[in-house]
Amino acid sequence: MGVKVDTIIKVHQLVKDFKVPKKDVNPSLAKKIWSIFYREWETKRVLKHISFEVKKGEFIGYVGPNGAGKSTTIKILTGVLTPTEGEVQVVGFVPYKQRYEYTYHIGVVFGNRSLLEFDIPVIDSFRLYRDIYELNPKTFQERLDLFSEILKIDQFLHIPVRKLSLGERMRCEIAASLLHKPEVVFLDEPTIGLDVLAKEEIRNFLTRINQEDKTTIMLTTHDMNDIEALCERILIIDEGRIIYDGPLTEIKRKYVQWKRIEFEYHGIKNPVLLREILKKTRVLEQRQKFVSLEVNTLEQDVPEIIGGLLNSLDIVDLNVQEPRLESVIKEIYRRGMNGAGEGQAEQVGP
Repeated sequence: MGVKVDTIIKVHQLVKDFKVPKKDVNPSLAKKIWSIFYREWETKRVLKHISFEVKKGEFIGYVGPNGAGKSTTIKILTGVLTPTEGEVQVVGFVPYKQRYEYTYHIGVVFGNRSLLEFDIPVIDSFRLYRDIYELNPKTFQERLDLFSEILKIDQFLHIPVRKLSLGERMRCEIAASLLHKPEVVFLDEPTIGLDVLAKEEIRNFLTRINQEDKTTIMLTTHDMNDIEALCERILIIDEGRIIYDGPLTEIKRKYVQWKRIEFEYHGIKNPVLLREILKKTRVLEQRQKFVSLEVNTLEQDVPEIIGGLLNSLDIVDLNVQEPRLESVIKEIYRRGMNGAGEGQAEQVGP
């Protein structure tokens, strides 16, 4: 399988089937007894011919509802699972065939699983990973100093993991996964359950690692704020199919039908023009000198509406708001595959 020089992850026509117990809605008593000794199985297809590529240094978001196939994809990419069909290549390795050599090139963080030993100090776990990845003392200390500077972990390196808060532990988990300076990092819900400050610190750290080390990062999360803060490109999976692959800016442009305009004003300069402008919008809220409007972007030109407001009112403050990414994603799920063929994502951009 040929891989372009700047392509670090390549997934082609990936399929994953699982055998699951066959469900019988209204089994008879005899069938219930029979099932104790003989279980009927059926095949469930979790991934349905998905394909995508990730370039070196990309920070990509991978989102979808529970059961869509996100975790299965990540487990195949990390070598934990073997695909039923299709081809996978990461950093030049086939993950499930070359697991030992491959692990030296990747880092993995699962928000609900720990990389650190629960009852020993954090530094002892770090030293264990230092030996596993065969890091020399100088490199190890340089990485430790970097993480201490950015993530502020030096203050609890000698504390057992079980005594750390969730935010402190997650910072250490991410540091442990990046000790060996991996080329690709897979993050699964890295900020789950964290407070706003802890999330911001981790986001800043990941952005710096991505930009300075050119580390390729693939993030799966239900927190759309993480996606908006960190990722320029997003992959959306639903029912085992990639239904969107493209930049965040394009997904909003394509699927956002309404924009909200909020403004405060001192007085009215042109009441006739104002009435014409308001006919093209939907007024959501109006109190004293404050107005909140919604504009249908498929029917109206937002800059034209804003220009009309500026010409008809003495504006004090004006703000244009787009819907949150979460609501955009829900709209895409509602539309589903939108006519695309099986496993064929709607791709935007070059």
